[in-house]
Amino acid sequence: MSTPVEFPVTWAPRRTRAVLLPVCVLLVVLFAAMALALPANWQLNDRIMMLLSGVLFAGVGLMLARPRVSADAEGVTVVNFVRSRRLAWAEIVRVNFRQGDPWATLDLADGTSLAAVGIQSGVGKDQAIADARALRDLVEQHSRV
Repeated sequence: MSTPVEFPVTWAPRRTRAVLLPVCVLLVVLFAAMALALPANWQLNDRIMMLLSGVLFAGVGLMLARPRVSADAEGVTVVNFVRSRRLAWAEIVRVNFRQGDPWATLDLADGTSLAAVGIQSGVGKDQAIADARALRDLVEQHSRV
């Protein structure tokens, strides 16, 4: 059994966020500078679309930085790229993180599974395995209660 985890706990790819957030700001600044530097024969709507392109790319970057898995005494909140879902402990049957999987998945009591992208192998395989085990231990502990 792993080291006990104290609530609340959040697992997230912090290095990914640390890279993506400044890149998103840089994209908006870069596209704004390009919109201002366009030749005089470009119209206002071209400049606006250039700026909106930067905002769109930054929005995608921010969406990629969203994933996290948070646990507290009542259950687990899984925030993925677009959607988030709150689960009671009783709804989670098992935590899976098989070799080669990009992220952990949760088997749910209703027969479905849910990707937990906040626990992903891209940030370090050993850390991802430890995070998945910690969540698995919490699920097992709370399913006995």
